[in-house]
Formats: sequence, C-alpha cells, structure tokens
Amino acid sequence: MKRVIFITSVLIFSIAFISGAMAQEVKIGTLLSHTGPLKEFGPNLQNGTVLAALHMKMAGFTIKLIHEDSETSAIPATNAAKKLVEIDRVVGIVGALASGVTVPVAESVTCPNNVIMISPASTSPLLTILPADQGKDFLFRTCPSDALQGVVAGKLAATYNKTASVLYVNNPYGQGLAEIFKENFEKKRGKVLAMIPHDEKAAESYTAELRKALEGNPDRLCAFSYPDHAKVYLKEAIEFFKYRKFLFCDGTKSFDIIKALGARNVEGQMGTAPGTAGGMPWIIFNSDYKVNFGTLPPLPFITNAYDGTAVIGLAAFAANVKGLPLTATNIRNNLRAVANPPGEVVMPGEFKKAFDLLRKGKKINYEGAAGSVDFDKNGDVTTPIEVWKFYKGGIETVRVEHMF
Repeated sequence: MKRVIFITSVLIFSIAFISGAMAQEVKIGTLLSHTGPLKEFGPNLQNGTVLAALHMKMAGFTIKLIHEDSETSAIPATNAAKKLVEIDRVVGIVGALASGVTVPVAESVTCPNNVIMISPASTSPLLTILPADQGKDFLFRTCPSDALQGVVAGKLAATYNKTASVLYVNNPYGQGLAEIFKENFEKKRGKVLAMIPHDEKAAESYTAELRKALEGNPDRLCAFSYPDHAKVYLKEAIEFFKYRKFLFCDGTKSFDIIKALGARNVEGQMGTAPGTAGGMPWIIFNSDYKVNFGTLPPLPFITNAYDGTAVIGLAAFAANVKGLPLTATNIRNNLRAVANPPGEVVMPGEFKKAFDLLRKGKKINYEGAAGSVDFDKNGDVTTPIEVWKFYKGGIETVRVEHMF
C-alpha cells in the first residue's frame, strides 16, 4: 500500500512538474526601431517576434513580449533597456537594430546585469569581440557579421566597376561595412576614391558630403547608411549632381528610398544584405507570417527577429524541464544546446515537437527562418548573403551566396 502511495505521489509530482513547465511564462523585451533613421524596419521585425511568441503559445509555453522603441539612438535605447531590465525584469532582449545602439546597450545595461541580448540586425564586426571585452557571454546575434556582407559587396562592385566611393553612417555599422567593402573591392583590383562619413542623426542635406564623395566621378557610390539618411542624399545626388550609379546594402534595402527617388531612378540597381537559407524553415515562416500579418515584405531581418525570440523560448523551456529557475543565466546556458548541432532538427512553428523531445531528454537543433542559428563562441552565426535589386517599383532577390 505504501508503495502504491509512493508511486502515485511520484506520478502526481511528475505531472505537476510537466504542467508547471508548460504553464511557465518568460518575459522577453524587444528593443526595435519605431522612430529614427531605421523606423521603416521596426514594425515588421516586431511582427517576427510576435509570430514566434504565438507559435510558442500554441505549443504550450508562454512568452510575454514587452516592446520598447530604441529610437535608433543610443541614449533613448539605453534608457529603454534599463526599464526592461530593472522594472520589467526581462530575461532577454531581442534588439537592437543599429550596431551603434546595440553596442552601448550591451556595454552599459545587458552584459553588466547578466541579461541576454540577441540582435537580429546589428552586423558590425565589433560585436564579435565585444563579449570578450566584457568577459561575459550574454551578447548574441541571429544575423551575420558584415565581415561576410562586405566580401560579397566588394566582389559585386568589382564585377562592374573600377572605382567606387563610399558614403556611410558614422557608427560601428557604417564604419565596419565600409572598411570591409574597401578591403575586398581593392583585392579585386578596384580603387576606392573616397570614404565619407556622415552623422547618425538624419540631416536635411548632404551636399557637402556628396561633393567629397563624388570628386573624381567614381563608377559607383556605395550608400552604406539607413533609409532616412540615404533617401535624402541619393535624391540630392540625382537632382544636384546628375549622378545615379549606386550600390546599396541592408540598411538601404528600403521602400522609402523607392518612394523618395522614384522607381525609375533606382530600377535595376543592386545591393547586398543578409539573406535567408530558404528551404522548408523559410517556407513555414513565410506562410504563417502571411496568415497573421499579410504578405512578407522584402525587407531585411524579419526572419532573424523571429529566430532570436524562438531560441530564447526554446532555451527557457530546456532550462525549465531540467528543473532550473528561469534566470537569464540558466537560459543563456541552454542557448547553444537548443540551437546548435547535434540534435533532432526542429523548424519554425515546430515547438510542440521540440518541447516533447526536450521533456524526453533528447537534444534538438533549431534551424531558423533565416538559416542555421549555430552560435559560435562569440555568439555569432553564419547565414547566407543576398544580392538583390530594385525592380519594377519593388525589391527582388537576384541570388543568395552561402559563405561557408
């Protein structure tokens, strides 16, 4: 009789433990751009995080998202991050977009407080060395470093041009991309005539910077900025300097630029951006995004925002089934375990399958909407780089280059 009671008690405890794991809630903040030079991108990336939370909830695990606006600026973003960490008590933050925002937020808020930060869009090579500088392992990203995009951009420009100049936003993103582009363009025997920075804050005119950048009449002007910057200076280049040969990047993969310049002025012109690996993970994501938010726009990093939210949720569930408190450290300690091989592959929306495997003590390997989320020791991933072009008033992919 005592044995029956003991077995029954163990069974009740096990059911209660599993139910507790299913019922647990984890708080995640988002720190995306809803105002400022990257405001075109923020709402769609937020949709990506919301879709991941919806998929988690359908599988039985609740992510409470708390959204904040980075304003695409370091000071307001830092204040918003402090609110998320100190008042809302989030375990992780998905964001920011601009590298010039992510770096100071990581340095002053998330890393010192042992809170996870996963950027879906900060591509500066500086992020690779930042965790080592901090002596922490709380900064990750689901987008590739511009150490990859710059290679493809340099090769693309060298295919058609002998000279180029670069007009770039003066922050870690613009600086990093410009320098790596220059290195790789010149490896292909191109020559960079000028590297001209401009301020992070959008200005009403860039004629002084354009005059320097266009001196010597480069074959191509690289627009390595954000939409609110580039739509001004590219229009000025066309109207005042009669110049219209541009190379774009992820930061200028923008419908606002089409509207500002007119479709005919950018028709057929190309750029690079972190892309998606395609295949079934992307098909699932694309289909579910359309159901919930309408057609997926061809803007960068929406898939990466989904993946950042998904891996935090999966790592939280993995920690929970091990009986660990849902602290940021415990979740961080499970990030690579759920996202990297070995393990059974789970794709976007397959979170019930993932949870069942984790309950059984099995390993999982999340393959994301953007590509593999195999975090290296620095929290970096390697995903494809896309070559794209403006076409008939829209944006379309020309090809995808796999960098591994």
